Amino acid sequence: MSASSLGVNAATGAPITISGLASGLETTKIIAALMAAEREPVTHLSDEGAKLHAEQSQLQGVQSDLQQLASVVSEFSLPSLFESAQSVSSSEPGRVSAATSGGAGVGGYEVEVTKLASSAQRTFTFTSPTKEETITIEGEKFTVKAGESAEEFASKIDTDSSASVYAAALENGSVVLSSRATGNTGSEFIKVSDPGTTLVERPGTERQGKDAEFTVDGVPGSSSSNTVTDAIAGVTLTLSGLTPTGPVTIDVQPPGPNASAIEAQVQSFVRLYNLTVEAIQTQIQTKPPAKVQSTGEYSTGILFGDVELTDLLDGMRDTMYEPAAGLEAGMSSPFDIGISTGAPSGSGTSSQASLEGLLTLDPEKLAEAVKSNPAGVETMLQQWSQGLQGMVDAAGGPGGTIEARVTGDGSQITQLTSQIATMNEMLAQRERALQATYAQLEAVISKNTAQGDWLTSQEESLNKQGI
Repeated sequence: MSASSLGVNAATGAPITISGLASGLETTKIIAALMAAEREPVTHLSDEGAKLHAEQSQLQGVQSDLQQLASVVSEFSLPSLFESAQSVSSSEPGRVSAATSGGAGVGGYEVEVTKLASSAQRTFTFTSPTKEETITIEGEKFTVKAGESAEEFASKIDTDSSASVYAAALENGSVVLSSRATGNTGSEFIKVSDPGTTLVERPGTERQGKDAEFTVDGVPGSSSSNTVTDAIAGVTLTLSGLTPTGPVTIDVQPPGPNASAIEAQVQSFVRLYNLTVEAIQTQIQTKPPAKVQSTGEYSTGILFGDVELTDLLDGMRDTMYEPAAGLEAGMSSPFDIGISTGAPSGSGTSSQASLEGLLTLDPEKLAEAVKSNPAGVETMLQQWSQGLQGMVDAAGGPGGTIEARVTGDGSQITQLTSQIATMNEMLAQRERALQATYAQLEAVISKNTAQGDWLTSQEESLNKQGI
């Protein structure tokens, strides 16, 4: 092998891979070991970047939870949540349900249903015509094509918005026409004119429409519909069944806030508050692994013992049981409407929920508070929620402390990325320089070896010639 074969590749300007052919040294391994030592700072910076990425991701998750919580809390300040309205309930909503439609008289009403409103019906035998013909139903004309089936004919009627009847095709080939409106129609109902024999009425199957019949506090009434608007002033009744076992009680409450809507809002808050507390609690209580095996493990325990998040949890718990200043006694904190929580962790309470500061709601206590002191409940919830929202927004809102940390982590990541790129370029140059140096060394050794071998051969030749 010539010395030139161990030098720099003339076509690319890059040194060839050295394997110590001339020197006997494992130059490739020597260069790899030297470069590994010089790459230690880059590895350290890469680990720091991975940690920052992990912290940034976990903080963004906490920030998202806090923003959702703040959104729910803000709804306690909406005037619509406490708008005064009447509520009405039924002792048997499956038979008679009720809804307010205006200013209704407060109190209980006894409703008995003896008949439900129904629609008129006529049943016909259907015979598919051999040629196209026209059938008139309640003054509206329908064209029946030759060979048309009963199902096709019924569908044509049902999809016609101007028709006054519905049609149902039965398996036995019959078609039942029913008035689209319920109520007593008298003896003249569902008039059909068919010059052919496509529709032939089946005798004795006609059924006259009926009105609903009922009593309210013993006073009889009737309605062509099962939706009754004039039986109780300001209340709409929906009749769904007869009342053979006795009257159904309709209870109309005085105007006031909608207790059900307020309870739903409080339950929504309690659920999201607990989810947020548990998520943050998990972050600050999860320890990082003793030895990280991959960069993905940096996410575990990256916020362990985080002081800022710990302080935030303590502050959130404080708002749940400390009375707000300036509010009336007995209605100054969420505890007064049935929202309860334990003291912060380490208080000695035996309840795990209390140790974690999770909330529970007593619906009966809330309903009683809304009924007995609606103005006090509204004032307390609005003032308390503003304080909690301010605290949550200061941490998780736009421009809050968590966002500042996320932005700071991003800036550090950018700086590290740039620094790592610069160091990698320097290391690449250093590696190329080492490869070139060892290539030159190998070339020199190879050349010297070749010269030594030539001199030795010349000496041996002279000795043989006796010179």
